[in-house]
Amino acid sequence: GVGDTLPADAFDYWRGLPGQPRYETTDEEGRPIHLTRLMGRQAVEFIEKAPAGRPFALSVSFKAPHVQDDDPRQFIYDPAYEGLYQDVTIPVPETASPEHLAALPEFLRSDETEARRRWAIRFATPEMYQRSVKGYYRLVTGVDRVVGQIREALARKGVADNTVIVFLGDNGFFLGEHGLAGKWYGFEESIRVPLLVFDPRLPERLRGRTPEEPVLNIDVAPTLLDLAGVPVPERMQGRSLMPLVRGAAVDWREDFLFEHLFEHGRIPKSDGVVDGRYKYLRFFERQPVYEMLFDLQSDPHETTNVAADPAYRPALERMRARYAELVREAR
Repeated sequence: GVGDTLPADAFDYWRGLPGQPRYETTDEEGRPIHLTRLMGRQAVEFIEKAPAGRPFALSVSFKAPHVQDDDPRQFIYDPAYEGLYQDVTIPVPETASPEHLAALPEFLRSDETEARRRWAIRFATPEMYQRSVKGYYRLVTGVDRVVGQIREALARKGVADNTVIVFLGDNGFFLGEHGLAGKWYGFEESIRVPLLVFDPRLPERLRGRTPEEPVLNIDVAPTLLDLAGVPVPERMQGRSLMPLVRGAAVDWREDFLFEHLFEHGRIPKSDGVVDGRYKYLRFFERQPVYEMLFDLQSDPHETTNVAADPAYRPALERMRARYAELVREAR
């Protein structure tokens, strides 16, 4: 996913792939191997060859658990995990129902949208749902196993106690919630991503915590620069997460600007604001602009759009004003 012009010359060790690579691939000797397993092997190779006594940075961007877009199997997992979850029935999300789909505006629930088109090839029947979600989980398990191998390689190298690991996803993912597949929209399942920061240098009292402050993907680059002792350029919009990791009392953001501006004929563009209580979404290509407001406190599954509810008019006006303010700051 890094484009077709690869910056291989900028790195001491490079195994990047153009575009969207294929799960079923071959190793350096032409033998069949799953892409996740191959990337794990390459990551371990980097660690083993890293010069002793020198700091290093390793970035591994797994394709898993993305689908293989042009393959009817979609979730092509490592055959080694075929037996996982075979005797389990994966629970269907509360909002994966015709009623919750019907609650969406027509332009989101239309079968012409990308989210509905992908739902139809992954989750349209109970059998398809089980097959797809189990495949998704098997892909996730493959990543888990490889991350374990990377940690084992760090231990063998003798640097595990001085290596910070930042683990995160690049997007959320609908597993049928609201009758949708893919990502793109501002619902919780789409915009929430896992983010773990493991710093083995932390004292025991600071480990295993879950800070409440909202953090964003734009915070990752400043965090890595901070860890490397490199000043963070003022033009970067994010902030280093290390004060939060270290348990410091810090003045932090209370909300954030959401944007999905990807150019695609079947994915409506949207933006909005998310804070601890409300979520305000705008499908700004609609005329008039279509607004959504969810009270996350009373409606955590985002089942009821209260933008037109007179009781929520003050909250709607406040979120509109905050949206305009955040857009000015971002520009």
